[in-house]
Amino acid sequence: MAEETYLIVGLGNPGAKYESTRHNVGFRIVEAIARSEGGSLDLYKWDSHFCQMSLWGARIFFVEPQTFMNLSGKSISRFVEYFKISADHILVVHDDIDMHPGRVKLVSGGGPGGHNGIRSLIQCLGTRDFFRLKYGVGRPGRDGVHPDMPVERFVLASFNHDEEMLLAERMTSLADGVREFVTTGSQQAMNVLNVIK
Repeated sequence: MAEETYLIVGLGNPGAKYESTRHNVGFRIVEAIARSEGGSLDLYKWDSHFCQMSLWGARIFFVEPQTFMNLSGKSISRFVEYFKISADHILVVHDDIDMHPGRVKLVSGGGPGGHNGIRSLIQCLGTRDFFRLKYGVGRPGRDGVHPDMPVERFVLASFNHDEEMLLAERMTSLADGVREFVTTGSQQAMNVLNVIK
């Protein structure tokens, strides 16, 4: 029987100036998971860095769109169409300003919640029925962040030391959850990921 195909997408902005920003945490998580399994996103196709791996009993594409956040769906839709990937096999990892720093949540469906990358994906894929792995980065006015800082400046600023440590602590659990998503399904993955507060 042929391996099932999964798409694990990290959202972010291309270029060195954005690498360590809160908005690029999706890139960082996907890169770290691929790297932990011996992969490297050094191939380029359809305006994305990606790697293809035979992993966890499936064919998995780890993908980072290089179109800038607002056009993420343009690139991802090409992978979905060409490889005929069903929506329930798509997992998109991204930052969420409405969850406190370090909180993790796996959800299916729903609206973009103000996230332009998710909005682009919904528009280009023509469906909301893909999975999102949200990583909390907090919001100005909460969690000790100055309330006068504009949201745009906040998400495009780098993690502070404590946030970096928190992300490092979460990485093994994040990888475990993504593996469960592929091997045993979304419900078991939620059991692993949604307890991370």
